[in-house]
Amino acid sequence: MSDLMEAQGNDTELVTEIGQAYARMKKEIHKKIVGQDEVVNNLLISIFAGGHVLLVGVPGLAKTLLVTSLCEALDLDFKRIQFTPDLMPSDIVGTEVIQDDPVTKERMFKFMAGPIFSNIILADEINRTPPKTQAALLEAMQEKQVSVGGKVYPLSKPFFVIATQNPIDQEGTYPLPEAQQDRFLFNLFVDYPEDQEEMDIVRMVTSGAFEDIESAVSGEDILRYQQVIKKAPVSDHVLRYAINLVRATRHKKPEATYFVRKWMAFGAGPRASLSLISAAKSRAILNGNYHVSTEDVAAVAIPVLRHRIAPNFAAMAEGVDSVAIINHLLETIPQNA
Repeated sequence: MSDLMEAQGNDTELVTEIGQAYARMKKEIHKKIVGQDEVVNNLLISIFAGGHVLLVGVPGLAKTLLVTSLCEALDLDFKRIQFTPDLMPSDIVGTEVIQDDPVTKERMFKFMAGPIFSNIILADEINRTPPKTQAALLEAMQEKQVSVGGKVYPLSKPFFVIATQNPIDQEGTYPLPEAQQDRFLFNLFVDYPEDQEEMDIVRMVTSGAFEDIESAVSGEDILRYQQVIKKAPVSDHVLRYAINLVRATRHKKPEATYFVRKWMAFGAGPRASLSLISAAKSRAILNGNYHVSTEDVAAVAIPVLRHRIAPNFAAMAEGVDSVAIINHLLETIPQNA
């Protein structure tokens, strides 16, 4: 009994520590980012959950500045990859080159690591490059390793990919395939700033009144916090709510409502259920709650499911997008069933 109480006490202290780190990171990021509170919060939730993020928005909304500000607030290695139509997979993961051994004079292959070998990768404008190059990120994002020349090279820990994407109707873009999108924990939409926020942005940028961002959390801290978040208990009714949300997106299953059957082309897979729980755990801990609630699941449902479901052609013609379908599910499916 005493060991259990001691463990609970340690967990409580760690939850408090994580909450303080969360507050410090937000404070540092907002030295350069005006507004976008929901995007910043969800970005940090994903980082602490160990997930990757896809930032979507038209050009000029400071998506890249947001990511670089995050990296400054973290004491981690950072690489930016500018995705272009001529970018090759080897430009991301690296390649083998032939070199002469200085001792034996024999020729041998040596692996030259690409920019993927870093803690945080900013994949800038990921949909500006063809699918072959986009696919080079798949193994790295899922397995935290890359394979070159028949050899496997592990990536640094922690490892995050934060990709920015212009809307797919913008000229010169290549839509991300479903398998690639599914690797992202969150799909975050970066919207236009409010009137007063835009006034503050213009005033701050044109006057150069930026504060320097200080490192708030180290890589070792992130790894330690991720372990605490993974251990956060989740009750069966919270698990059931997350699974009910995901199963209700599958229009050919009996759990689907008439609304979903009418407007959905395909629904989310089991990885969506895993992502809902992982993100809900992170949100709960960051907000000082060691136990995950259905409210935490509902709060992360849109960024988790937005890119994992697809409305059909009739829905798109009527202006029914994935967010409208998710909101319908949140209103329809009871949290305490």
